[in-house]
Parts: sequence; structure tokens; C-alpha cells
Amino acid sequence: MKYLISVLIGAMSYGILSTIVVLAYGEGYKLGEVVGTQLLTGCILAWLLALYTKVRENRKQRSRTNTAAAAAVSQAPAMKLAWKHRMLLMLAGAPTVVTGLLYYESLRYIPASLAIILLFQFTWISVLIQAVSKRQRPDKITVLTLILLFGGTLLAAGILNQGAAEFNALGLMLGLLSAVSYSMFIIFSGKAVPAAHPAYRSAWMVTGGLLLLFILFPPYFLFNGLLWSQLLLFGFLLGLFGAFIPPVLFAIGVPHIGGGMAGILGAAELPVAVLLSSFVLHEHVSGLQWTGVILVLIGVVLPELYKLRWRNSRSVTSSSV
Repeated sequence: MKYLISVLIGAMSYGILSTIVVLAYGEGYKLGEVVGTQLLTGCILAWLLALYTKVRENRKQRSRTNTAAAAAVSQAPAMKLAWKHRMLLMLAGAPTVVTGLLYYESLRYIPASLAIILLFQFTWISVLIQAVSKRQRPDKITVLTLILLFGGTLLAAGILNQGAAEFNALGLMLGLLSAVSYSMFIIFSGKAVPAAHPAYRSAWMVTGGLLLLFILFPPYFLFNGLLWSQLLLFGFLLGLFGAFIPPVLFAIGVPHIGGGMAGILGAAELPVAVLLSSFVLHEHVSGLQWTGVILVLIGVVLPELYKLRWRNSRSVTSSSV
């Protein structure tokens, strides 16, 4: 149960981000300042975790030197990251920065409740990219999922009762591009040095993202005194809930509950973001939009539930034989 709760809390943490960003914009802070302080905080926290992990590994190694298993352990050491591995991880962290920039910028033009709906389009975009790359037609359950996601998006975005003309075109485009970028991150990040410890992977990926961001948006806030204003609070909260807590909790829980269940629990990000935008930002979310949110959630969890059922039925069949 604790591993399920771990992944659930990690997913819910992501849902808090859009509300914090809108509040930061309300105080007059700019995109580069908001994302810069987020990644700076996340990078510091990630490296503190990596340092803690390294210290624990060293202690375990020293304790094992006095045991009979020392020789066996020394034959299978933990993977050490060469510089080519570090560079690969830093490159894999770049799409997270692009996603954050596009998503946070879209919040300037469209409501947070709509922005998170658009970001969640990464579900079908990822399916489409993989189908094209593998040259395979989606199966029936995937097609049904895409229909639910598309219909749920129309309802949740409020397009049916307000009309598409009511929304800012630039904001809609930025929101959809953030979904494309997030899809690319999901595809590439899992292939980047998977044998490395999650703490080290996370630290190098965040570092790569931070360097890219500082190239695009020079960190003037570090020198003009702006960092020591409310910007530090917003950056700390964004770094904590966006760049630190979710990766750590996912690294703890996902290996024990599996990727399928993690995908189901990950959908908790959506209702949290919509709820906070309604209660904290006072954005109007109609009953029809909530129906759309539910449909999107069903579309997200349906293929994972189907996979779990298929695996269970297969295991039962094999055990009976």
C-alpha cells in the first residue's frame, strides 16, 4: 500500500504546479525567472539526494568488506557513470525544460484548467508517435482510448459550450506543443542510461535542463536581488513539487507496483490541477467540463486496466496448465 501511496502523491504533486505558476505571474514575475528558480531549486535538491545516496552506498560497501560476501559484491559493482553517460542524461533532460517553458507560457493566455487538459494530450500523442515509428496500426482498445480522450478533451476544455473562438489561439498552440514535448521526453528519457541509479539519473537530467534554460534565459535574477523576494518561495515550491518529490517517489514506488499501475495513478495529476484552478484561482469549471475530465481519466486508465486484466488472465491460464 505504501508504494501505491508514494506514486499517487508524486502524481498529485505535478498537479499543483500550474496554480503556483499563475500565482507567480500575478506577482509580476516572468517566464525565465519562474522556470529558472524552479530548476535551480530542483537541481540543488536532486544533487543533495545524489550525495546522500553516494554516502549510503559507501557505508554499505565499507560494511561489506568485513563479510564473506565482499568478493561477490566487488564482482558486481553499481554502474559508474562515464562522461558520455552524463552527457546523454543531460541531453535527455532538455525536453523537460521545453515542456515547462511551453506549458507555463500557455498559462499566460488560457486558464490553468484548460492548460492541463492540453498537456494531457501527451497520452494519445505518445501512442501516435510509437505507432508511426513501429509502423503498426493501433489495436481496438487503443482506438477506443483515443476516442474517449478526444471526446473528453472537447468537454473538459469547454469548447462545446463556449466555442473554440473564445480561447486564445497562441495559448492553445503552446499547450498542445507542451504535450508533444512531454511525449518526446517520455520516449527518450526511458532509454537514457536506464542502468544508472535513479538519484544520479535525475540529478544529471535536471542539470542538463538547467544549463539549457540558462542559455535561453540568462539568470539575471541571481544578481539583481530578485531571487531574495517572493520569487524564491515560488521557485522553491515549484522545484519541490515539480523537480524533486515526483521523481523520488516514483523511483521508490514504480519498481514495486509496475508501470501499468503507475500510469493509472499518474492520472491523479489532472483532477488535482483542475480542482486547484477552481478553488484557488477561482476559474469556472462547469459540470460538463468535469464530465470531460472524468472521460479523460477513463481514457488514461482504460488501456492500463486492460493490460493488467490480460496479464492476470494469462497468469491464471498458465498456472492451471
